[in-house]
Amino acid sequence: MPDRSIKILLADDHTIVRQGLKLIISAHPDLEVVGEAANGRDAVDMAEKLRPDMVLMDVAMPEVNGIEATRRLLSANARIKVLVLSMHKEAVYVREILKAGARGYILKDAIDTELLNAIRSVAKGDGYISPAVSGALLNDYRKDVTDPVDLLSGREREVLQLIAEGKTNKEVATKLNLSVYTVDSHRGKIMEKLNLHSTGELVRFAIKHGLAD
Repeated sequence: MPDRSIKILLADDHTIVRQGLKLIISAHPDLEVVGEAANGRDAVDMAEKLRPDMVLMDVAMPEVNGIEATRRLLSANARIKVLVLSMHKEAVYVREILKAGARGYILKDAIDTELLNAIRSVAKGDGYISPAVSGALLNDYRKDVTDPVDLLSGREREVLQLIAEGKTNKEVATKLNLSVYTVDSHRGKIMEKLNLHSTGELVRFAIKHGLAD
């Protein structure tokens, strides 16, 4: 592999997607896959260890979603570039992950040449937004609607995602190394901030806003 190769970490919870991406990317001598992560938490840990030039990041993943993973890995190492590869073309996903620091966003049904163009563009410091999502993004910005997700802290987003994944307060507490009392307090604040009144409403909100599948 030449020294100038762009080192890429793949983050996607579907093995078949990672295998397909690896096949496409590895066929090009200027690109190299240095690792694979099946969830956002692993992506953050592996990015810290492997120091890739780029993370090819899915949005909807278990444990920690792509939006929160992007925030965390860029706060640890701002040099890494994040290119999102997602099946979601809704503006909410695009806006949230770009706000988190991603430099590009393309859809999973993009053709190989678009993927390779996006990787190389983002690697050299440019941004890349798939034409298939740019229209939705423009419409969303024109509406200029304040996003309720912005009301939540990073920890509250994390708690909300785990609740939406079906975890109990006790399981959330164990996962995040918090007391059950603290998780219950976060849950109450989330419901108050978002004007939600049941677990079902919390789950629907999380799915609608790209925080859970």
